[in-house]
Amino acid sequence: MRIGVTCYPTYGGSGIVATELGKELAERGHELHFISYAQPIRLDMAQPRIFFHEVSVSNYPLFDFPPYALALASKMAELAESARLDLLHVHYAIPHSVSAYLAQAIAGRRLPFITTLHGTDITLVGADRSYLPITRFSIAASDGVTAISQYLRERTLREFDLQRAIEVIPNFVNCERYRRRPLPELRRRFAQDQEAVLAHLSNFRPVKRVEDAIQIFARITAAHPSRLLMIGDGPDRAAAEHLSRQLGVGERVYFLGKQERIEEYLSISDLLLLPSELESFGLAALEAMAHQVPAIATRVGGLPEVIEDGRTGRLFQVGETAAMAEAALELLLSPERLRQMGEAARAQVEERFCASAIIPRYEAMYQKVLDGLA
Repeated sequence: MRIGVTCYPTYGGSGIVATELGKELAERGHELHFISYAQPIRLDMAQPRIFFHEVSVSNYPLFDFPPYALALASKMAELAESARLDLLHVHYAIPHSVSAYLAQAIAGRRLPFITTLHGTDITLVGADRSYLPITRFSIAASDGVTAISQYLRERTLREFDLQRAIEVIPNFVNCERYRRRPLPELRRRFAQDQEAVLAHLSNFRPVKRVEDAIQIFARITAAHPSRLLMIGDGPDRAAAEHLSRQLGVGERVYFLGKQERIEEYLSISDLLLLPSELESFGLAALEAMAHQVPAIATRVGGLPEVIEDGRTGRLFQVGETAAMAEAALELLLSPERLRQMGEAARAQVEERFCASAIIPRYEAMYQKVLDGLA
């Protein structure tokens, strides 16, 4: 198949999933055309059968804001002809599925499109109801719709009062690439032998509650010598850096910025701190679990579908930083329990979330849409 893919190219779960999906599909012989305003952060242009098409938007004095959705629709329609696309797969309803709908009309031929919902599609409407009609329309007009968790599927149907089919296809990892490897030299760059290494991985938006991660770590390192790797970047980074200094742990916290090879840093970590206010799935937790790193996380959104509390990680209410720190310490002070939980986490990933099991489900969805059966 020739598939056009549109996603946000930023450091966030949806763009990462879209990119990894494209890479896996290309490995399976499909031709992938990424269409966005910038190259997605993890896209490997050296990989065969992967192409990137930049959407350029002109600035006219008439417009207060560049009309990206219209430029995107034009580019999709142009590629539908020049690259002979079979279908479009867009990640996030707004504005990508709206652009795909316009491209379908412009193309003058059948150009089905699939919309994958990642979460902000729905929370955006919760914050601003003016987006409800266009989001409902774009989801209803899609030839196929997928959601990354059962939580997100149910919330979408409820929020938009929809009756249409939405298939749950969870996020995934490449289980061959995402596995724990001994990297003693890298670990020694950050911690001494007796110290624990904790990690936080996100786009540092307010919903990730990165300051809670600092609060949790400060409690942990006061009782057990530890280091914290803050992987990612975003608007709340400065506040987290300030808080780490304020709490006297600044020299024990490493702000690493955006990293493409996060598997190396997860391989040297003992626990992941994920105190988010909301996660529609929890890709960071899944990536950590693949490396035998249990997550100390919140019982929100789709995280309970990924983490089994007490077996593959721990779940708490939002803001329970003291309880999260206590649970982390219990594991760090019981290496055998930590090892068992890490192994159980990896086993759960292999059982339910490997790309080898998830990618065929997307291929089946594509075929259903092309056959007009979705």
